[in-house]
Amino acid sequence: MLETIDIIDAPKYVGQTVRIACWLTDKRSSGKIAFLQLRDGTAFFQGILLKKTSEEMFDLARHDLRQESSMYVTGEIAEDKRSHFGYEIHISNIEKIGDSEDYPITPKDHGIEFLMDHRHLWLRSTRPAALMRIRDRTKRATYEFFSQHGFTQFDAPLLTANAPEGTTDLFHTEYFDTDAYLSQSGQLYEEAGAMALKRVYSFGPTFRAEKSKTRRHLTEFWMIEPEMAFMHQDESLKIQEDYVAYLVKCLMEDCPRELKTVGRDPETLKPFTETPYPRISYDKAIQMLQDGGLDVKWGDDFGSPEETYLADQFKKPVFVLNYPKIIKPFYMLTDPEDDKKYVCADLLAPEGYGEIIGGSERETDYDTLLQAIKDAHLDPKTYQWYLDLRKYGTVPHSGFGMGFERFLCWICLQDHLRETIPFPRMINRLKP
Repeated sequence: MLETIDIIDAPKYVGQTVRIACWLTDKRSSGKIAFLQLRDGTAFFQGILLKKTSEEMFDLARHDLRQESSMYVTGEIAEDKRSHFGYEIHISNIEKIGDSEDYPITPKDHGIEFLMDHRHLWLRSTRPAALMRIRDRTKRATYEFFSQHGFTQFDAPLLTANAPEGTTDLFHTEYFDTDAYLSQSGQLYEEAGAMALKRVYSFGPTFRAEKSKTRRHLTEFWMIEPEMAFMHQDESLKIQEDYVAYLVKCLMEDCPRELKTVGRDPETLKPFTETPYPRISYDKAIQMLQDGGLDVKWGDDFGSPEETYLADQFKKPVFVLNYPKIIKPFYMLTDPEDDKKYVCADLLAPEGYGEIIGGSERETDYDTLLQAIKDAHLDPKTYQWYLDLRKYGTVPHSGFGMGFERFLCWICLQDHLRETIPFPRMINRLKP
């Protein structure tokens, strides 16, 4: 019996005859030779079939195999230094499994809306497949990092009665006889977890009903949200930068081929593995922006132009510290040196990708937090369980949230978040 292998393992079988279960992505042929572009879900490479090997197989390849037909291919693995993958298969036999007629995504340019309408099929192509493998490795690296640093993975609910940040961008649903919302953040629940387990994190989907069409927004996206008891902000910043650097190192080591496929030279990532990252205050950032000719004043939040300008000054991720209270959520700790600010930070990615992490030290005083909830025009009764965390053994604690797709978009140099998630949800897209 021939051994059935994956394409990704082909380098281990040079000179051996094997069988591969695969799909046809493209083909071309002359009178005597057919070149079949094959994929099996692990990698892409080329199959070569000579007419003299089998006229029957040659006719099958030329006339009966269509784009995305499935088959078993038998042949000998050989090196091919001219190809991106470095190996190919010299085909001796083809067993057709499933036909594919009029496959809609042909080997030509298609508009992004067309491709998104056919996302269930587009995922088979080289770049989307590479992005999904990079996403998978980044997800596994996340679990590795937090496990190595003493964190417990702690799931937050997706249905909630609470608004962690604002009430205007929540997806509302009826929950039997009361109102509920799709979670916009697991943070409040992670704080409860930290009081029980010291270091916790959630990693899952969150939902924001923002009517935004920018390249940096999805209505459903994934967040990594750690919370840490007995920790001040400076210690949290160290974990944040070490986490980002760890992810980058893992991708450089384990996904170089995929990174090149999506247009990222792995070597350009090396500076981002070097910590500590630069830190500037919000006040300093305002001064830098004004000196650079941008029209901003103290109290303004930063948009894409401001974040891009600041990160470009450092050529690597940079923390901006201690924003004004008026542009940040209610749960943050007041800056002891300036009661108009919070002890918080955003991490801005370079190369024009802006904020990827937002975090803060959390308010620990019951009365202060209660007043902040009221000032935010939220119902204290809904947040009583959250206030309880300040009544029973409160401790200094800090946390942050990283937008998973924003990180991937930066690392993979993508124009829009929509290509970093299998099936993006935006204000104009709920299908497929």
